[in-house]
Amino acid sequence: MSAAMRFAPRLLLAVSSVCLAVGGAVHALAFPKAAIVVEHSTLPAFFSAAFKGLWLSDSVTSVALALAFGSIAAFPRMASRSLVVLLALAPLAVATTIFATMGNFFAGYLMLLAGTAALIGGALHRNATQYAIGSAGALPQHPGVSR
Repeated sequence: MSAAMRFAPRLLLAVSSVCLAVGGAVHALAFPKAAIVVEHSTLPAFFSAAFKGLWLSDSVTSVALALAFGSIAAFPRMASRSLVVLLALAPLAVATTIFATMGNFFAGYLMLLAGTAALIGGALHRNATQYAIGSAGALPQHPGVSR
């Protein structure tokens, strides 16, 4: 395998990490303005609080995924290909919901870029030990226990 093919998944995961970190930070910085808007709306108090909580949860989720993808880019052996692909589905799902509810909005494209980069990076990810589903290697090995 060429050096470029070994480096590509790490680069794609790093790109995804940067997109998610920047997006999460910008989203969190916009919270005070969004909170003012919702406080002056006619929404009941419960829905106003739910809006604020979901807004901040989205920011935290983006930053947490950024940390996960950044860690995997730095230390590829810490995650399997299937885990990376599974994690990549989260920003793709967020992008889908943004496009479905808000239409063409830049955050949807940012999440689409992050999710696609992570998905391709996950598909190319080969540095972690890969086990077939149901194989004995996929299970933790305990001394003295026969299989």
